[in-house]
Amino acid sequence: MNQSFARWQPFALSLLRFITGLLLLQYGVAKLFKYPPVPTFAKVELFSLYGAAGSLELILGALLMLGLFTRPVAFILSGEMAFAYFLGHVFKGATPVWLPLLNGGTLAIAMCFTCLYLATSGGGPISLDRVLRRDR
Repeated sequence: MNQSFARWQPFALSLLRFITGLLLLQYGVAKLFKYPPVPTFAKVELFSLYGAAGSLELILGALLMLGLFTRPVAFILSGEMAFAYFLGHVFKGATPVWLPLLNGGTLAIAMCFTCLYLATSGGGPISLDRVLRRDR
């Protein structure tokens, strides 16, 4: 059974990369283009902290989906997600709330470490990095 699953590992890596990029891209679209309308992102301006995060998520999420410059893109996104967790979740109120279940930061942590993994493992066999021979 291990050999059967191991055979699919490279393709699962490409799928993980694509889905992670898609999830980040949707946040960028919601923040910058207000679609779909999410009340939290209704007043996001381009030249604000949320706007900068949305720009990173939109552009780098698309690059991640394509598998282009996967390692540096994923590393930057990992840092952005760590930044988002500490600025947007831990210090929401007057008192810091460290438990992700209570501060709503579970997804930010999961995306941070998923992107960190992608930064170390690359884009997988179905990626533009592989096609352009940047990542072997």
